[in-house]
Amino acid sequence: MTKQIYLDHAATTPLDKQVLKKMMPFLQNDFGNPSALYNLGRRSLKAIAEAKKIIADILACTPNEIIFTGGGTESDNLAVLGAARANRAAGNHIITTKIEHHAVLHACKQLEKEGFVITCLKPDKDGVITVEQIITAIKPDTILVTIMYANNEIGTIEPIAEIGKTLLKYNTTERQGKQRVLFHTDACQAAGTLDLNINRLHTDLLTLNGSKIYGPKGVGVLYKKKDVKIQPLIVGGGQEFGLRAGTENVAGIIGLAEALRLAQNDKEKENTRLIDLRGYFWRGLEKKIERIKLNGHAEKRLPNNLNVSILDVEGEAMLLYLDEKGIQAATGSACTSQSLEPSHVLLSIGLPYEMAHGSLRFTMGHSTTQADIDYVLKVLPDIVEKLREISPARLGMCESKKHPKYKQ
Repeated sequence: MTKQIYLDHAATTPLDKQVLKKMMPFLQNDFGNPSALYNLGRRSLKAIAEAKKIIADILACTPNEIIFTGGGTESDNLAVLGAARANRAAGNHIITTKIEHHAVLHACKQLEKEGFVITCLKPDKDGVITVEQIITAIKPDTILVTIMYANNEIGTIEPIAEIGKTLLKYNTTERQGKQRVLFHTDACQAAGTLDLNINRLHTDLLTLNGSKIYGPKGVGVLYKKKDVKIQPLIVGGGQEFGLRAGTENVAGIIGLAEALRLAQNDKEKENTRLIDLRGYFWRGLEKKIERIKLNGHAEKRLPNNLNVSILDVEGEAMLLYLDEKGIQAATGSACTSQSLEPSHVLLSIGLPYEMAHGSLRFTMGHSTTQADIDYVLKVLPDIVEKLREISPARLGMCESKKHPKYKQ
């Protein structure tokens, strides 16, 4: 059988065995509906309360500020659509960025149809949004700022704590007696590696997702500061303080809480290991493949993320050849993996169409070893050489002495 190497952990992660063990009782014996009054239901309700306490302790908030949803996309939608609609009397202006996940960008497009005004900030060439950009974009009718904590495609980490602190000061000095500007961050990619303490991030709303941290799919979290008003998207019951109707996914909730606990406990050691492995991987690629470019910030990036553009080849073709060799990677975000259009993130940081089309995203995880990386470094250069021989495109880079300089 072909060796199997999974390097797409930004798309989803395998379920941790310890997480599955925690979930199993609630998939079999303790299957009661948490809304039921009998003992079987009360056990499920108690388990949900315990899961909220675990997550609240990690975020440094209270359990009643934790809302369980059906995943990261729903949490983003509930934060953006819910907050905008609930606070429309105070204004209709929202600030976001061009490199957000589509769960945020499409929600903002929907709000535009409803009469809201959206400002999409453009990042620099490394994918960084500055505090100055946000403060400059704020208007008297601004009600919400939504900025991703760490980008799912290029791995760039945004200065969320600095943004949150600046908005807190702005609201205190400039918005006295008025509706404050709310701050939301999508932290789905950040959950396993970065600080989630709300008191340091100063966010009003924060999104998490189980499937990115070795937890189950189909379950997410929205942290909502207790005094923030939002409108529900799903109605029909009183679950989750009336903000997310429907019988709770008890096993999924238990699994998410356990996955987040494990991720936070192990993050320092695992971050160090992955940063070393990522550096080893990039040095090998630079040495073995000409005309290759790192996308995203060189240092302010997720420990496990390596996004590169390889000139004169298409990412989709490389992906198929890698798959034949047992290597799973990506050309963009998982939600758009079947689209032939280049990544909106790569285009937003200034990459030309051809370079964006030649991108590969490798995201490592708990199971990734140096031997796995050595295998990729052995296989990928031959694939690139083969594809370049048949490629009709010839796009050089300034750093290459063998090819004409590229003028953007």
